[in-house]
Amino acid sequence: MTVKLSLASLKDAAATAAVPAYDPKNLTGGIVHFGVGNFHRAHQAVYLDDLFNTGKDHDFAIIGAGVMPSDAAMREKLKAQDFLTTVVEQDNNRTAARITAPMVDIIAPDQKEALIEKLADPAIRIVSMTITEGGYFIDASGQFNPAHPAIAADASNPQNPETVFGLILAGLKERKARGVPPFTIMSCDNIPGNGEVTENAVIGLARLSDPDFARWIHQNVAFPNSMVDRITPATGQREIDILRNDFNIDDNWPVFCEEFKQWVMEDKFPAGRPRLEEVGVQFVPDVAPYELMKIRILNGGHAAIAYPAALLDIHFVHEAMEHPLIRAFLAKLETDEIIPIIPPVPDTNLHDYFALIEHRFLNPKIGDTIPRLAQDGSNRQPKFILPSTRDRLAKGLEIVGLSLVSALWCRYFAGTSDSGREIVFNDASADKLHAAALEAKDNPEAFLAFDEIFGEVSNSELFRKRFAHALATLWKEGTAKTLELYLSGELVK
Repeated sequence: MTVKLSLASLKDAAATAAVPAYDPKNLTGGIVHFGVGNFHRAHQAVYLDDLFNTGKDHDFAIIGAGVMPSDAAMREKLKAQDFLTTVVEQDNNRTAARITAPMVDIIAPDQKEALIEKLADPAIRIVSMTITEGGYFIDASGQFNPAHPAIAADASNPQNPETVFGLILAGLKERKARGVPPFTIMSCDNIPGNGEVTENAVIGLARLSDPDFARWIHQNVAFPNSMVDRITPATGQREIDILRNDFNIDDNWPVFCEEFKQWVMEDKFPAGRPRLEEVGVQFVPDVAPYELMKIRILNGGHAAIAYPAALLDIHFVHEAMEHPLIRAFLAKLETDEIIPIIPPVPDTNLHDYFALIEHRFLNPKIGDTIPRLAQDGSNRQPKFILPSTRDRLAKGLEIVGLSLVSALWCRYFAGTSDSGREIVFNDASADKLHAAALEAKDNPEAFLAFDEIFGEVSNSELFRKRFAHALATLWKEGTAKTLELYLSGELVK
């Protein structure tokens, strides 16, 4: 018999899934989190669930904060099951389900006043976020963009904010007025120096309307850097059905993820924090080496395989890795061009780390998809691929493979796979990229004209030459033959 997930049904669900060792009704909120999506519920929420299972820090439960219209639907689905989530962890030889309960509420997008009041609550000591790379209003150079329309709107009307950062500022201002110490602001997104990037966004927005307040934030608010890692695909009917059929649990929005997880963080929490080091979080003086390793090797690896796989009509990530040309392409790219320019990481062998990444990408149970990896490239390419290109150019090194990655992305945005199958885009800049990619078939420079994406890299004569040759080869020979030429060392003109 299928169990409909709720607090009342936890005992029945325990027949097939691990359940909390604590009483969720005894938790109190200490963290407000923006972006209660799959990654958050498979990562930060799982670490907190592990900690709460030890009987500690039950005053650091999560209160979700909705900003986007889609957050309202998420709230309704999770509220209907008492904010519980079934997390299905899958490795090649193991699948296990657990029910997590560290979330006690989600404040809906239309409850702005209630959210600001909660942000002003002294019990809230951390405000965290997973708002994707595109949510930080940064340009190709990684700098905060004060001219973005959403930022300009919040700057002109700070009493009625619409962005995450505008809402955070409203909460901080209210705390300051009440004499309540500020909370720590913690990014959990895949951005180099995510703490600094978040600080620049918060202070940059404040400076536009209240420079004195911006200075107060700089002096009083902590923004720890962190590196987060767990492969977590989107939830669809496939995942809902697997949970129902294999575990007899009916969950409105379960989360499927790999078994592996990692969280490395700076210990900068003046308002206090949960004892996450007791459940595997690494607190280190400098996160930068770890995050650079992860962003360049893992996220860069995802970006590298996404577009050749899409052009070859491959849907799942593990299937892409089973394709001999794609797997060999990734290995050569990482070994020849990406790993050699990554600085040393404490107690870590970079080639062993890449071997782990290969194993994770090959996991067939995750069901991670190429469309997920291919989405939002206009934000991901400048963060995951082009920095490696830029660093190699600065050292006078060859960039054949990295230029090919950019050319594959351009070819993808022409809108059809090698077989003629239509490609469905998921990118805020899709229309502009599509038009430029079509023009680039005859004029490669058209695609490189996006300064907000390519930045200084597009000024390199070598990059323009390598990009143009790779793109022309893709159009003439197709994806598979182009990969063969790269692997044989013949993709050089």
